[in-house]
Amino acid sequence: MLAAGAIRDIHLQPGSALMQLQVFHNQKPGWLFGHLGYDLKNEIEQLETSHKPIIDFGVGYFFEPEIRIRYKNNILEIVSHHKNPESFFTQINNTETGNETAPALSAFSGIHKQEYLQAIKKIQEHIKQGDCYEMNYCVHFSAEGSINPVAVYNKLTELSPNPFSALYKMKHNYCICASPERYLQKNGLQLISQPIKGTSKRHPYNDTKDREAFNYLKQSQKEKSENVMIVDLVRNDLSRICMAGSIKVKELFGIYAFPQVYQMISTIQGDMLPSHSFTDALQASFPMGSMTGAPKKRVMELIDEIELHSRGLFSGAIGYITPEADFDFNVIIRSIFYNETQKLVSYAAGGGITFYSRADDEYEECLLKATAMRKVLES
Repeated sequence: MLAAGAIRDIHLQPGSALMQLQVFHNQKPGWLFGHLGYDLKNEIEQLETSHKPIIDFGVGYFFEPEIRIRYKNNILEIVSHHKNPESFFTQINNTETGNETAPALSAFSGIHKQEYLQAIKKIQEHIKQGDCYEMNYCVHFSAEGSINPVAVYNKLTELSPNPFSALYKMKHNYCICASPERYLQKNGLQLISQPIKGTSKRHPYNDTKDREAFNYLKQSQKEKSENVMIVDLVRNDLSRICMAGSIKVKELFGIYAFPQVYQMISTIQGDMLPSHSFTDALQASFPMGSMTGAPKKRVMELIDEIELHSRGLFSGAIGYITPEADFDFNVIIRSIFYNETQKLVSYAAGGGITFYSRADDEYEECLLKATAMRKVLES
């Protein structure tokens, strides 16, 4: 789908953002597109944020599009409020693509390896003390320079095609996203969450090594323990708003192939109580457990204490809401953020840290997850 132009929009304000979104949709039920920032957590769990994000998208923004295009089952649907849809079809056909040039940025500043290893040690001390079981720790990289967002998006999705990719523009800010992960989907009363926890590096030119990487992830007790902790967290989140007995783990420890990595993905499903609104589902489950850890509130406090930047849009969600109040949102990972006014580019990566994590391995996994973004930006 593509959505552009704004008939009406809303910049969600901290403190009652989800209530504002619910009222905005109720006033005129229609298609809404936009984002939820990670700092929405502050109103859900009464937390604070000590740091500033490198690029600030705000706590949330949604708009009703002037133009909406959907391509499904070989049918192209164009809906426009002010122009003849055929004129857009002609414009699309007459637009040449593939001529955009990719950037060549370098000198990204970020955390040094020794600082990273010290942070992992600090997290594991908290785990030993019983503060938490698992924490998702992320690091941020930034550089000054100009990029062509469309060219970068095309290159990134060519290198790393993923089912929850998005190219998102909000005024001067862009999110160029190649996410493999769904945060939450609502279809009628049915809710589906598909957290990713567990990663191994692919070896596309060596079948033996590639099979070993697949088998490692399939058999690793460490990766499974990380995954099942988040599955239990999601089940607990959904239990607040779903009918008793309806929550099922449809798939546990599924191994899925992506160009750079194998990922372990589980699918949890539940039936929402009819008395709840769509924002109740977001309230109960945001931010997603795969990007926080367990127990959720405590690890979010530790994230704010240990990470050097506010996550901003990273670890948030981009998606859409339908006129019927159904929705689908991704997890904003494997993403490049760009402010075209400040000429500032950033990206982030991380992973789940447990008692059994080896700091050096976690550092390498973090760099692995950033591979496609780094290739695109430094090409």
